[in-house]
Amino acid sequence: MSTSSHDARLGGLNLKTYLTGFVLALILTAIPFGAVAFGWFSSGLTLILVAVAAVVQILVHLFCFLHLDFSEENAWNTGSGAFCVLILAILVGGTLWLMYSLEMRTMIAGG
Repeated sequence: MSTSSHDARLGGLNLKTYLTGFVLALILTAIPFGAVAFGWFSSGLTLILVAVAAVVQILVHLFCFLHLDFSEENAWNTGSGAFCVLILAILVGGTLWLMYSLEMRTMIAGG
């Protein structure tokens, strides 16, 4: 066992991957925080920025910290992750659809 190859390796990925993921996570948190806290953009653009940063941050976490990729050995993990995303999309989409439907049904006609 050589110490030089194992010092920089952590769980199959090197330390550079962890540090890159950490820095990207900080940046992807700081930019939306600044946009909301300091009002850099309009509310619509800020909402889009926060949503895009959230999706990119999820991908960074999956690759850098959870070690999920599209290799053959991670096929089951990737498949189960895709299933979780599908279930989450159904739950969130169904909830938003239900809330919008209820809002439309409870509107009182102005007279």
